[in-house]
Amino acid sequence: MIAIPSQLASVAANVADKVAKGGVADLRPVPRVLIDRGPNRSVYRMTGQRVTPSGDPVLLVPPLAAPALCFDLRRGCSLAEHLTDAGRPTYLVDYGSVAFADRNLGIEHWIDEVLPRTIRKVSEDAGGRPVHVVAWCLGGIFSVLTAADRPELPIGSLTTIASPFDYTAIPLVAPFRPLVEFTGGHILTPFYRLLGGAPSAVVTQVFRATGIDKEITKPLAILRNLDDRDYLAQIEAVDHFMANMLAYPGRTFGQIYHRFFRANDLSAGTFALDGRTITLSKLDIPTLVVAGENDSIAPRRAVERLVDLLENTPETRFRTAPGGHLGVLTGRRARSTTWRYVDEFVDEHASPR
Repeated sequence: MIAIPSQLASVAANVADKVAKGGVADLRPVPRVLIDRGPNRSVYRMTGQRVTPSGDPVLLVPPLAAPALCFDLRRGCSLAEHLTDAGRPTYLVDYGSVAFADRNLGIEHWIDEVLPRTIRKVSEDAGGRPVHVVAWCLGGIFSVLTAADRPELPIGSLTTIASPFDYTAIPLVAPFRPLVEFTGGHILTPFYRLLGGAPSAVVTQVFRATGIDKEITKPLAILRNLDDRDYLAQIEAVDHFMANMLAYPGRTFGQIYHRFFRANDLSAGTFALDGRTITLSKLDIPTLVVAGENDSIAPRRAVERLVDLLENTPETRFRTAPGGHLGVLTGRRARSTTWRYVDEFVDEHASPR
């Protein structure tokens, strides 16, 4: 295909900015103020709205290991920016970095301490309104467990994005199951105990490996799209995200490995933890479940399993959207799909003004 003059001009401008400025992506975070802090918990209220915020608050809940900037990837492709620009009171919880000293923290730390305290603080800061929780990946699993275990929490609705509840439906892990079972699950145990968890470098490489085909073809794709500034900006933003991956605490990683991956406990709808059993069917708040159409980490069947487990919610809505594991949350097409689903769901289940 012969390039037209406008394409050549765009290529020249983009290359010049990449060389002179280091890139074309606007990675400035949405302005925010800290409203609460505790162990593995920094709660922020997003500021700088174009309109005065009003209505129920929305709380963005990230997973472990992935940085909280998953919700604020770059200007123009940031769910946090989208929500604040729409005038929604928007909040974000950030777990911070995980150190070797955190190796004894288990799942109960997040569902008993971090998330309940965060939800209560957000509701309090927003004038006592119910909180609409929007969570990605493991953040969605933790949010579901928290809401099912703590019905008294002021939660108005719950949205999970790319959160798998049936680990047997994940093709990526299927080849490893025979080896894991042959060793009684001990193939990884010595490593995460010795290291105090899963180091951030390992998490980064595993995440990259799930999209190895795109990693291999990325240089060629960049050359083919040198005139597309939005495409180049998205590539840079994802690379920035990948460079900031965090570690898993040892005990939490062990629980995820043995309870989610090996035993597939979540698929049964109950989860025994710290002397009690959390039953997902007890969750009684409106829930939106979103799956990525090209997600290899949390494919549709693994995510959709949650719908069958929620027997007592006023509404459980399932939607799919284009993109892989990160793309379904904050890819360029998420702006007209996933984000629209979130907007509609929150509006439909907002408390009376």
